[in-house]
Amino acid sequence: MNNRIINIGFSPCPNDTFIFEAMVNGKIDTGSFRFEPVLEDVQTLNEWALQNKLPVTKLSYGVLPLVTGAYDLLSSGSALGRGAGPLLISDGKFNGAVEDATIAIPGAHTTAHFLFSNAYPQAKHKVFMRYDEIESFVQSGKGLGVIIHENRFTYQQKGLQLIQDLGVVWENTTGLPIPLGGIVIRKSMPIEIKRAVNDCIRRSIAYAYAQMPEISEMVRAHAQEMEEDVMRAHISLYVNAFTENLGEQGIQAVRAFEKIAQQHQPGDTQPVTIIQ
Repeated sequence: MNNRIINIGFSPCPNDTFIFEAMVNGKIDTGSFRFEPVLEDVQTLNEWALQNKLPVTKLSYGVLPLVTGAYDLLSSGSALGRGAGPLLISDGKFNGAVEDATIAIPGAHTTAHFLFSNAYPQAKHKVFMRYDEIESFVQSGKGLGVIIHENRFTYQQKGLQLIQDLGVVWENTTGLPIPLGGIVIRKSMPIEIKRAVNDCIRRSIAYAYAQMPEISEMVRAHAQEMEEDVMRAHISLYVNAFTENLGEQGIQAVRAFEKIAQQHQPGDTQPVTIIQ
């Protein structure tokens, strides 16, 4: 029997490859589906989501309110957490007002941009670049930077200093975990397929956990410049109970995010449908 091929977009970061490795490499039963991985940085995935390019994709929660007409949110696969937000950093020499500085941000439609704008609404001097270019930008003295992913664990080794944990601002305001990234599926797909894909992700995560403390070859292959302890810290921070299932508190966090996003970007956006 021919399997239905479904392209699924996610980033090469350890948390994503950890989540999806089993389902894209045939290590779990995916029924009548075969998942074809499409690995790109999160800003590219965000831009593709705005174009409705992939049937299933990772995206930043910052772009979610803009695509709810085309995609539904899966309850599995999300990155939510406490103490896991983006960090605003400097080269240690900065002593001015953040609002007057040039800020490097990892993409216009990222959750990092949303959380920065929520904390510093008056800041206007922004430049957007790949997340892995931001530390060098700050080191060169060109401005401040908002860092995400593994850079949370490495910036101090490079002499960079924390100005503000942007996730703490969110948590203090809402009391909820920070919605960072989620997995969406085309709204036009049958509900049975949506639920089946959601279940495959959940079982892929369970498989990955069962292999711990081993780190798979797929995770290693896409994180070759990363020390193993950084890989483990990355997975530990961004893959948790909310990743397996958003649950009541996770859904509350998503709804709070949508509400605040609507205040920042007024428009005709509709609440996202969440597939359980």
